[in-house]
Order: sequence, then structure tokens, then C-alpha cells
Amino acid sequence: MSLLQVENIHKRYGKEEVLKGVSFALERGETKVVIGPSGTGKSTLLRCINRLTPPDEGRVWLDGSEVTAHRAEINELRTQIGFVFQHFNLFSHLTALANVRIGPVRVKHMKKDSATRLAMEELERVGLGDKANAYPAQLSGGQQQRVSIARALAMSPKLILFDEPTSALDPELIGEVLYVMIDLAKSGMTMLVVTHEMGFARSVADEIIFMEHGVIVEQGKPQQMFCAPCHPRTGEFLNKISELYGETA
Repeated sequence: MSLLQVENIHKRYGKEEVLKGVSFALERGETKVVIGPSGTGKSTLLRCINRLTPPDEGRVWLDGSEVTAHRAEINELRTQIGFVFQHFNLFSHLTALANVRIGPVRVKHMKKDSATRLAMEELERVGLGDKANAYPAQLSGGQQQRVSIARALAMSPKLILFDEPTSALDPELIGEVLYVMIDLAKSGMTMLVVTHEMGFARSVADEIIFMEHGVIVEQGKPQQMFCAPCHPRTGEFLNKISELYGETA
């Protein structure tokens, strides 16, 4: 069975149906990139996968356990699904080290000295070992996002969800976050990434999913999606987004 299996996910807000039956699978060590216009349900899809937003219909499995089951140990399952948000979500009163350490201590009940060593290892992994004692306000946006990634890694997740992790960053800071994500992909981390970074999608993704109006319009290998998309709307979107961000499709 695939590491992540998403089957027929629907989500409504009042009369608006945001997700209209989304299904796909994600294999171990795979990086899938989800692209599409704003408001098409990409972020909602990620939130449904780890039950931050419960789906109205459909099922999600992680490594054979159903995340959407009524009796699911959702807090336990969430320890296996890292989530890197658009706006960092760091605790402002804690240092970078303490932000990364808090999950292993509070959730996994790890001893503080062991959690401290783990947190330092993950901060080193994202290139921030020298910023361990800095507070979020003392860090750039790119550094804060890298702390967020280290925090997710410290829980030893089976899967990490990235929700537009560079969209809140100044252009010169985007690269430092993408380099970390590229290294994670090369290391075999399983990742599902919502992004407008077409260069990242083209060079790193094993598969690209194009969504619009709450459905998957097309999915395929980057080379096929960029060079010979099956659906005209896919090509139109990729051309527009590549022009907007100055990347050649």
C-alpha cells in the first residue's frame, strides 16, 4: 500500500464545495507538488490530510492506518505527518532551539537533554546551528521557515506537508528554504508540497498535480506536464505562472 492514500475527498463551507472528490497516492520517498490557481482547494486538501480540517466525505490512509476513521488516534497520527505552514507559526517567546525541542518533549515525552541534542541536529541540518539561541523576531523570514522545517523534522515524521512555504518570503530569501527542501527530497523524505515555485516543481517533483475548482485536472511527470500537457488548461496555467515568476516552462 502507498504511504499516503487519499480517496474521494470532499469539503464544503456552507454552499461552497471547495474539494469535489480528490484522489491520489504518494509513495515512500516521493515528492509530489500540487499547483493551481488560488482558491482552488490546495491548502484545504493538506489540512484534510492531517485532519486540521475534517473532510465531509472521503478517506485518508497513512501507512495503512486510516486518518479519517472516527476512532483514529489523531494526535498520534499527526506526529507522523509534519506540517510546514506559510506563516511559520513559531512560538515568539521561545528560542529557535526551544521551538524545535518542544514537540519531542511535550508530545513524544523525550527527556530534555535528548530532545536538545535532537533539536540541535535538526537545526544544523537546515543550516541554523548558530541561531539556536535566537528568538523568532531576531531571525529573517527564511530563517524562521527553516526553523519550522527543523521543528517538523524533529518529530521524525513519515510525511511532511508544505503549504506554500515560500510565499510569505522576500524574493532573496526564497532560495535558502528551497535548498533545504531540495536536500530533503534527495535524502528520501516523503513530501507533499503546495507551491508556485515552478523551478522547484520541475527539478525536484516526482509528479505534479494540477488542481482547479476543487478537482484534479491533470497529474503527471514534470517533463510531460511542462512540455506536453494533456489538458489545455494545464498548459495555460503553467505558461502564465512561469511568466509571472520569471521561469521558463
